[in-house]
Amino acid sequence: MKKVAFYTLGCKLNYSETSTIGRLFTDAGYAVVEFQDKADVYVINTCSVTDHADKKCRKVVKEALKYSPNAFVTIVGCYAQLKPQEIAEIEGVDMVLGAAEKFRIVEYITDLTKNPKTVVHQQNIEKVNHNFIASYSIGDRTRTFLKVQDGCDYPCTYCTIPLARGASRSDTIENVINRAKSIAESGVKEIVLTGVNLGDFGIRNGEREDKFFDLVKALDEVEGIERIRISSIEPNLLSNEIIEFVSTSKRFVPHFHIPLQSGSDKILGLMRRRYRTDLYVERVAKIKEVMPHCCIGVDVIVGFPGETKADFLDTFQFLNELNISYLHVFTYSERELTVAAEMKGVVSGSERNERSKMLHILSDKKRRAFYQSQIGTEGEVLFEADQKMGYMHGFTKNYVKVRAKYDPLMVNELKAVKLLALTAEGEVEVAELETFTHIINR
Repeated sequence: MKKVAFYTLGCKLNYSETSTIGRLFTDAGYAVVEFQDKADVYVINTCSVTDHADKKCRKVVKEALKYSPNAFVTIVGCYAQLKPQEIAEIEGVDMVLGAAEKFRIVEYITDLTKNPKTVVHQQNIEKVNHNFIASYSIGDRTRTFLKVQDGCDYPCTYCTIPLARGASRSDTIENVINRAKSIAESGVKEIVLTGVNLGDFGIRNGEREDKFFDLVKALDEVEGIERIRISSIEPNLLSNEIIEFVSTSKRFVPHFHIPLQSGSDKILGLMRRRYRTDLYVERVAKIKEVMPHCCIGVDVIVGFPGETKADFLDTFQFLNELNISYLHVFTYSERELTVAAEMKGVVSGSERNERSKMLHILSDKKRRAFYQSQIGTEGEVLFEADQKMGYMHGFTKNYVKVRAKYDPLMVNELKAVKLLALTAEGEVEVAELETFTHIINR
């Protein structure tokens, strides 16, 4: 039996697609193995959000060939769609597949003989603009990443994703519901909804047929799934009706990840974002009004062209005063074919790094404060299979990372717990409620 191994760079959407590609290989008679297990085929699913991700692709190829020098190496993903010829020049790469071709990978890999010249199958992204291909991860995680939307129609000046994934397009609500039911039957307890611009769900063949809120209401009725998490949603697409529905939902959890990118209206304008800071403040206030315990994550970019020290301090102060729970901080990097790459006011690398460091410190402060606010409360944790130093980990509904003494019977189980104390590592110690009651009654 031939063996195939995978490596995924980038977002949750990529993880869902890698898992789907893995099932294609399994159906074709391959055994899916770990990266270091000397596979016959390596598939590297790439990201191109930052320059660092492009460089990492090269490193992963080198590592794969270290484990299996004669392996057939195929590159897919956003980097493969944007720069196939650049990838073709990486030593050891045998095949590059674009966005339209990656789900036909088994058809293309018919001969594992390594050739001196890399084979490239990639077409213009406009060819896939109306072609939605569903995917989801299963079997390798406690939760499933379920892709319901792809592509993006937003022309943000720094972003290559529309060039790599094409126009906004979605699955049907009926298909998503059927897939969610199938996932529930497999024993998975949590679904994470993913997409490039998730809140824009509902476009098919270039026409809007549904809204994301329609999908949310339908999924809330799916039996067997305990939790549904929204991976990321633009603030202008996170409506009050969605927020209010989640606050009383049977399955949607109190956790939102809402991209901000800058706390300066000037920079938001340069980025061509579709909102300003006042709308963002309104969204956070509404969430905290109906769900005071809700976890709110924020994406922010530092060092964008034209961002002065004063602009950055506006962002820092804006975030410092906002009732949020953590940050994902991205250091701006120039991407070819974007408007921002040609903008004036380039921020030095050292200044970008300094600003990033300041926001990472702020994120740690915000996360610890949020975790501390949950100490003494009761919650429900979905425990995962990992084990470290005798502990296992999991997350509450509102995304507090907790740890408990390892117990194999608790893997992929929902347990009612008491949140006891914040550890030095930034996790929360918990005890099962029945155990906790026994302790305090001794």
